[in-house]
Amino acid sequence: MQNFGHILSKLPYSKPFLFVDHLHSIDENGAEGSYTFPSDAYFYKGHFADKPITPGVILTEVMAQIGVVCLGIFLLTETQQSDIDIALTSTQIDFYKPVLPTETVTVRSTKDYFRFHKLKCKVEMVNSAGELVCRGAISGMMKPKTYA
Repeated sequence: MQNFGHILSKLPYSKPFLFVDHLHSIDENGAEGSYTFPSDAYFYKGHFADKPITPGVILTEVMAQIGVVCLGIFLLTETQQSDIDIALTSTQIDFYKPVLPTETVTVRSTKDYFRFHKLKCKVEMVNSAGELVCRGAISGMMKPKTYA
């Protein structure tokens, strides 16, 4: 497995809102990575009482961090850009299966396009049994930071 520490170190997130454990592969066309949901994650306390499942907004965030942000960092650092501003612009996700505490999910993204600082990707998430959890499209703006 390759070491993608240089990409992970540029992610603009920290615990408890960092949802990338491992990047498995990344190139100019897409990314793949995984995340394991800890049983004590803050969002399980109230979603749902006595039967916690991972909120769809968190599943979407996992796909955005692995499938779009990591890919955007890779694409921009390939062109020697080091500091990057990132903003989510749109999501369209369909959900098929719940994700429970302690489950590991894998996210795969395929780049649709990256132009005028906008990155759009098709994304999908599968559970450890290889079952489709959710899929859709996510777009974000990625550009080098400008300093005054």
